Amino acid sequence: MTSWFTYLGMPYEGAWFTATLIDILLIAFPVMLMVALIIYADRKIWAAMALRRGPNVVGPFGILQSFADGLKVFLQETIIPSGANKGLFLLAPIITFTVALIVWAVVPFQADLILANINVGLLYVLAASSLGVYGIILAGWSSNSKYPFFSAIRAAAQMVSYEVAIGFVLISIVLWAGTFNLAGIVEAQKGTIFGFVNGFGFNPLLFPMAVVFFISSLAETQRAPFDLTEAESELVAGYQTEYSSMSFALYWLGEYANVILMCTLNATLFWGGYLPPLNVGWMYALPGFFWLFGKMLVFFFLFSWVKATVPRYRYDQLMRLGWKVFLPLSLVFVFLVSGYLMLVRVGVS
Repeated sequence: MTSWFTYLGMPYEGAWFTATLIDILLIAFPVMLMVALIIYADRKIWAAMALRRGPNVVGPFGILQSFADGLKVFLQETIIPSGANKGLFLLAPIITFTVALIVWAVVPFQADLILANINVGLLYVLAASSLGVYGIILAGWSSNSKYPFFSAIRAAAQMVSYEVAIGFVLISIVLWAGTFNLAGIVEAQKGTIFGFVNGFGFNPLLFPMAVVFFISSLAETQRAPFDLTEAESELVAGYQTEYSSMSFALYWLGEYANVILMCTLNATLFWGGYLPPLNVGWMYALPGFFWLFGKMLVFFFLFSWVKATVPRYRYDQLMRLGWKVFLPLSLVFVFLVSGYLMLVRVGVS
């Protein structure tokens, strides 16, 4: 696209800026639309599992309910508590929402459809997604209220606990794929099993890591059964207690954008990403983003299924799972994967 704008007579810098801005909007707008539809799908899945109807009044089959909710919060008054730190109080949801979007820059939708195809894409994902906790911590502290502050402390401990396990899981992926580039990781999954099946998740050494990453994704996005930061029975609404109007909506959108991102990363890192499930010629006729979107929907259904059926953990159970189960397990599999690769690829003298 840059070359096209250059051909029209624009200087290279202006052409690059315009092309990059268009690419960003082509990612951001569909993600925002997807968030609205995913919220609707989430509520429909919960309703079906509880034998209820769910949204069914606003628009055909209730499909416009998310847009009606968005209009409602847009028209509400923004209320800032008198004792709050106003600057940080308003900045916190902006941080959460922005961080939820910037990670999409390195997600490969197809082999040739990536905004920023950088060699350290996986490190970028880990670093950028870790920043989301700052929005929650700032919200809890700046609200000058005890329930949001308790929620912020919980969020900090929860994020640290599960990001350690996620880090070791990603080490196993990097060792096997031999690259930090997300497109390279997807390509390394081609023909994993007998040259016929695409995806690290089918590898016996990496399947347990896929399970750990999926459960850790639930904890990273504060989804049930790990939604201790928003435990209404203890903390009213957690870090969001003092928020209203568009400030609350930014948290709402950021949360679901993070959920979609984690579903996409599960598909990208372990289940072939934009590759078809089978390494069969005719399946490659469909565009890669079709397969990626389908896998993302499967993982989102699993996210909703867990939220609708699994009760919330106690806080000590949450910490024990992260530190006493996932951390040792991920360390053991880093040892097993590296040992296996040394034997197979390097050999022993």
